[in-house]
Amino acid sequence: MSAGDGYKYLLRSVVAGDGDRSLSTPLTRYYAEAGNPPGRWLGSGLTQLGEGRITPGEEVSEQQLQLLIGMGCDPVTGDPLGRAYPVYQTPAERIAERIEVLDANLGPASRAEAIAEIEAEEHARGTRKAVAGYDYTFSLPKSASVLWAVADAGTQALIADAHHAAIAEVIDFMEREVAATRVGMTGADGGAVAQVDTFGLTATAYDHYDSRSSDPHLHTHVVVSNKVKTTLDGRWRSLDGRPMHAATVALSELHEAIIADHLTRLLGVEWEARDRGRDRNPAWAIRTVPEELVLEFSTRARQIDAEKDRLITEYVEKHGRQPSAAAIIKLRAQATLSTRPEKQVRSLADLTLEWRKRATTPLGREASEWVREAIPAAPARVLRADDLPLDEIEKIGRAVMEVVGEKRSTWHRWNLTAEAARQTMEYRFATARDREAVTGMVVDAAERASLRLTPPELAATPARFQRPDGSSAFRPRHGTLYSSEALLDAEKRLLERSRTLTGPELPLALIERVIRRPDREGRMLGPDQADALTRIAVSGRQLDLLVGPAGTGKTTAMLALRTAWEQQYGAGSVVGLAPSAVAAEVLAGDLGIKTENTARWWTLHIMTGRTFRAGQLVIVDEASLAGTLALDRITGAAAKAGAKILLVGDYGQLQSPAAAGAFGLLAGDRHDTPELSTIHRFTHEWEKTASLRLRLGEPDVIGVYEDADRIIGGTTDDMTARAYEAWRADREAGIASILVSDSGESVAALNLRARTELILADVVNPLRGEVTLDGGARASVGDTVITRKNERKLRARFSWVQNGNRWTITKVRRDGSVTVRPAGPGRGESIVLPADYVAQHVDLG
Repeated sequence: MSAGDGYKYLLRSVVAGDGDRSLSTPLTRYYAEAGNPPGRWLGSGLTQLGEGRITPGEEVSEQQLQLLIGMGCDPVTGDPLGRAYPVYQTPAERIAERIEVLDANLGPASRAEAIAEIEAEEHARGTRKAVAGYDYTFSLPKSASVLWAVADAGTQALIADAHHAAIAEVIDFMEREVAATRVGMTGADGGAVAQVDTFGLTATAYDHYDSRSSDPHLHTHVVVSNKVKTTLDGRWRSLDGRPMHAATVALSELHEAIIADHLTRLLGVEWEARDRGRDRNPAWAIRTVPEELVLEFSTRARQIDAEKDRLITEYVEKHGRQPSAAAIIKLRAQATLSTRPEKQVRSLADLTLEWRKRATTPLGREASEWVREAIPAAPARVLRADDLPLDEIEKIGRAVMEVVGEKRSTWHRWNLTAEAARQTMEYRFATARDREAVTGMVVDAAERASLRLTPPELAATPARFQRPDGSSAFRPRHGTLYSSEALLDAEKRLLERSRTLTGPELPLALIERVIRRPDREGRMLGPDQADALTRIAVSGRQLDLLVGPAGTGKTTAMLALRTAWEQQYGAGSVVGLAPSAVAAEVLAGDLGIKTENTARWWTLHIMTGRTFRAGQLVIVDEASLAGTLALDRITGAAAKAGAKILLVGDYGQLQSPAAAGAFGLLAGDRHDTPELSTIHRFTHEWEKTASLRLRLGEPDVIGVYEDADRIIGGTTDDMTARAYEAWRADREAGIASILVSDSGESVAALNLRARTELILADVVNPLRGEVTLDGGARASVGDTVITRKNERKLRARFSWVQNGNRWTITKVRRDGSVTVRPAGPGRGESIVLPADYVAQHVDLG
């Protein structure tokens, strides 16, 4: 959170307190007031402020918040807490300063050119802002929020108390394991070198009841001040931001486990893991809260229905009759577009009454009656730290290491902590300290199962710079880097194959003849393409590379290589692999070769003994997206068979969701890595160069895009709306473009808006039937959908259903199945998707 006015959003919906209320908690004290409760103070760092006059739980005033977060001052005395927040110059100020010192002897043309360059550079830099704090959001699990929303006042208060207690325990954990500052000598990079302890954190907490759509969403914004007092010398400094960011996921997982423990101890509820679909960890939910009720409070159905009813009433008044079924569908579509809600300020009493009414339909009875049954009468069994046997701890620790090792090439303790919290979520503990102790033991076991990459300390550290556990303050806490022997062994084998020169190769004369000819569309290879292909063809390497940024003509180069290779080794001597089925299919279409996705090929290799043959060229496209272990297995099979593997991709693009990095490792191991550098794809010359600079991570290139009006800024809502309008304009112009957002919730909202407008345009027709998709969205004939799971049994003559395929629905059947055909140009054969597949693995597209 930036210094200055960054804190003010917290105050927009806060009830104005009058100081005369006597009820026990903020949520009950302000139950009938429109708005959210005032903030309250948290953290043991409060003892260092205002001569100890602030206590945890005490209300935060706007003036106190402005002093601490806005100005970096003591919220009681107003005294500065260490150095004032730096105020950085704006681009305009820096431009004026630099122009002032320009050489007076420059001519008008040279001066104008210099000023233009200065302006471009300074606008690209933007305005820096000091960090005043860190804004964490602690949310109840959705099922717990739903139970809280419809429960009686006493149960609501208990759940809220548990929520607040869990937050306090996570803050306490942060103070002991995360919070630190940096002191000591200043190095060449300007950073202090010793990481030392603080007297604790100072934080403010603001409770919010609901989401923008008035769905129950009890959550608390906790703003941790960047100002901390150092135990070493009593001076005020800033938090070390590195662990604050590194620990975020682990803190989230730990908080979810702690709040589950609290609610089990208080209410006796049990928890179960519920699948959330592809590539997502399961969500833990209270077992007695049905998913149908959770979904009711995860959509805007109520608001849309209310607006639809209002529009129908208007229609009847205007036309003197009820609208037809088709007209009702369009009225509902209008209601969907017009009910994009502004954040409303309402009382908890009002919201609770509404939530109980909404819960009646999915429950089929009164919510208050259901709540009594949803909360068990008998207390649940909880564990102490020593209830778990040590061999079970070791077993979980090894499983944690293996799961993290599948996703990462290297890891730190915080990565292991996050996974340990997930893997121990099934257990309920008596206290937060019991859970913390077990999580810590599991992480210790996971570290023992990992391979330590950070060398041990070889020199003694003065006692003044040692932590209580004896570790050196000159090493960041929990900063040790780990990997696994299996991963390092795989990398070693890949490097050895890349250096081995016994693989099949082509005669130089043959490859030279091929690269001098035009391709089937009359295009000649560029110099960089010809050079790269020649080096690949004659290298004799078992494992070779072709590196190319987007738009450099990798496909054209591979096509020429395939032609030459088949002249030497015969038809079918070039085969392809890719990390996904869709990428494999694209490769097959581009090169006219047999392809398969890497996981499928390995499964068939294990099951049937299917492998490569001597003299083959195996092209692995999008190789930066392939996991290291998968590449090791495939290249090992190719080397054993006497085939050559060619990895094609770009180390500057996205990496694999599995443990990755091998492509970049292999490229960096050679001084002569074949690499394409000439961009062919862009229309504008400046964009070719800019894309290469962007790929290399040069910050100044942002100014180039800004000068070309390629960057638009604004609030999340504004940007979402503008992106949608641009996408819609492209669609109407017949241009295929993609709309990318930052969350699944936002994507779902954008899909809903697109579908609604297509209903109004008569492209989508719900009268011909509707089906419910994964996540609760609905689809009809004319809708574009995307399949999210490979399913080879669902196939036509020449295609099958793949993860990432986009389809158009052509028929909705009574049993919930749908007939689809490929979306986009070229179309293709229709396929029937069964009802269970539709419900679990299909999204709006």
